[in-house]
Order: sequence, then C-alpha cells, then structure tokens
Amino acid sequence: MHLPDDDLPADPKAQRTADRKRWLRAFNLSLAFVLAMLVMFSLQGSVDLRGWTVQPWSMEGLKGLVGAPLLHGSIDHLAANAISMLMLGTLAGGMYPRATARAFPLAWIGSGLGAWLLGTAGSHHLGASGLTHGLMFLVFVLGLLRRDRPAIAAAMIAFFLYGGMLLTVLPREAGVSWQAHLGGAIGGVAAAFLWRRSDPQAARKRYSWEIEEELEARLAEREAADGLEPPSPDAVPVIWTRPEDVDRGTVLPFRRRE
Repeated sequence: MHLPDDDLPADPKAQRTADRKRWLRAFNLSLAFVLAMLVMFSLQGSVDLRGWTVQPWSMEGLKGLVGAPLLHGSIDHLAANAISMLMLGTLAGGMYPRATARAFPLAWIGSGLGAWLLGTAGSHHLGASGLTHGLMFLVFVLGLLRRDRPAIAAAMIAFFLYGGMLLTVLPREAGVSWQAHLGGAIGGVAAAFLWRRSDPQAARKRYSWEIEEELEARLAEREAADGLEPPSPDAVPVIWTRPEDVDRGTVLPFRRRE
C-alpha cells in the first residue's frame, strides 16, 4: 500500500501493479483455504474426524482448537462458510495484509476457545464461521479506528454483505455455534486494536488545485528560509528618528460657533 507521504507517487503505474498483485494474492490465499476445507470435507466421509472438533470442557476436545475450522457438518454448512471466507478473506487481506496475517491465528484460536469455554458439555463444535466472524469484525472495527476513505469503504462493504454477523454472536438459533462466533469476533476486534497501524495508510487522491496550493506554500516556505521574503515590519531598521528636543507643535484651539 501507499506509504503516508506528502509527495505524489513517483510511479503511479507501478503502484497500480503492486495493488493488483496484493489483491490477487489475498484472493489466492482465501481460495487456498477454501480448497483445504473442501479436501477435509471429502475426508470426513471415510475418516472419523470427530475427535478434532471442539468439545467443551474436555481435554480431548482441545484438539478442536486446531482442526475444527476445517471441518463442516454438511455441504450447505461448507458452502456458506466457503463463500464468506472467499469474500471476507479477499477484502481483509487486500486492504490490510499485515493486520490480517496476524489476526487470522488470533481469530482461529479465539473461535475455538469461545466454543470450549462457553459451549455445553458433550456437544461438538466445528466450522470456519468463527474465522469469518473474526475477519468481518476486523474490517469493520478498522474502518472505525482508521477513518480514512479506503478503510471506511471496506467497512461499509463488509457491513453490507455480512452485517448480520453483529447479531449471530448471540444465541439465536439452535444448532449454531454462537460461542465460536463470539470468540472469533473478539479475536478480530482485539487484532484491530492491536495492529490498526501495521498497514500504511493509502494515499488520498489529490486534485490539481490542491497540488498547486501545496506547491505555492512550499515555495513560500523555501523563500522565507532563504531570506528572500521581506522581514516583518517590527524587524525593519528605522532610518530617521525625531530628536527629543524638537517641539512637537502646539494645540490650536477652535472657537465655538455663536
């Protein structure tokens, strides 16, 4: 991304190429994770992977902190999480590559811990919805914290697509792991506060009249620094002063009208 600099980009074409590569890399990484979920879902039919789900208040269920996000209960469950992961992963990774790389493990662990601590004993929690909640809350909160135009636009897009995630962190529907949603969301919010400045702010597009005013101001500062600007009136030396013994004049009285 652009570094915060007052100067114009030296090579706008190279900057556009770098931005395109960054968004393409975010999309490819999100797609790779979706493919990993597809592979694990295909293995669930032949291999018993229930031991890798989160089982609340069970020491064996702690293994789910590692494997649960890759497992899903049905094809509909997988499809919903795959679409949201592809969209939110691309949005978050394209806008905030550094913050997303650090927030993803935090949301992963947070979703598992949320399910393990808040879930009912004997239940099984699985799915990547905790991760998608973490990404959505990351983008949304970063828009509130950074408040530059690209960040606000990304937050509005995330809210428009998945604003319902603000409600699914609470118990609403049976069979939905709101505990994992809450844990992932907390991880995303924490990551937004911790690494809100890890990605440089994008340069704002400036118009020609703004650039002209800025150039004039810089030129005036340079002339003042070089001594070409006239000094202030207080700094101008006085060439002539009135002697002290010279009569300054008399007051002429005015006669009143009759």
